[in-house]
Amino acid sequence: MSILTRLKGPPGASALARRVGGALARLLADDCQLCGQHDCDDTLCPACRADLPRLPPSRCPQCALPTPLGERCGRCLRKAPHFDRTLAAYAYDFPLDRLVQSFKYGHRLALGDWLGRQLADLARNLPADLIVPMPLHPSRLRERGFNQALELARPLHALRGIPLAPRLCRRTRDTPAQAALPWRARVANVHGAFHCTADLSGKHLLLVDDVMTTGASLDECARTLKLHGAASVTLLVAARALPPGERGEGDGAGSA
Repeated sequence: MSILTRLKGPPGASALARRVGGALARLLADDCQLCGQHDCDDTLCPACRADLPRLPPSRCPQCALPTPLGERCGRCLRKAPHFDRTLAAYAYDFPLDRLVQSFKYGHRLALGDWLGRQLADLARNLPADLIVPMPLHPSRLRERGFNQALELARPLHALRGIPLAPRLCRRTRDTPAQAALPWRARVANVHGAFHCTADLSGKHLLLVDDVMTTGASLDECARTLKLHGAASVTLLVAARALPPGERGEGDGAGSA
């Protein structure tokens, strides 16, 4: 439920309370972050939410890439990743990619709150002991000013009540950007990049990030968490990048 909806009050509220709440809601109403529609009572208007790219309904349960019948994909069968499951709210495609970029590089933190609420809905029935935001190296954090994974994790923590552990895992090496590297080089690039000192014996963790592309960084972070005793690591990402031509239009994993 958005803040504007809460301000307007429940149906049983007094007429005065609803008038005051309605006036405040009109003052705080914003434009849709995609189409610019006025007086939108949430970050995106209903039409734009309906247009966000959905993942195909049949996906590998471990890495969320499309498979014919929802079975594990060949890559996960050949070399099982260290994470146990991937839940992604959307496919990383237009116009969702523009929202993520505006949030991440344009400092539009309201988009992070909205995406975090979609993650909370996605994981509403998923038991977990801790939420772990994907860590940024301190130099990257100073440059950007915030950790986008932590901003996504905050509403998840608030809505689900699962403890948030932003300092549990640290990124100790400032590795080159993954985007320009081939897959094998990405794996080598992030090897040993994370550090954890906590005892995670028997803990079920949600590892949160904005976008999963090859999953190399997330896998290395999951490996570190497993080395410290984590019983399971579920990836929870706002968007999953799919190979060209494999974007589906079926029911999405997330809800707008």
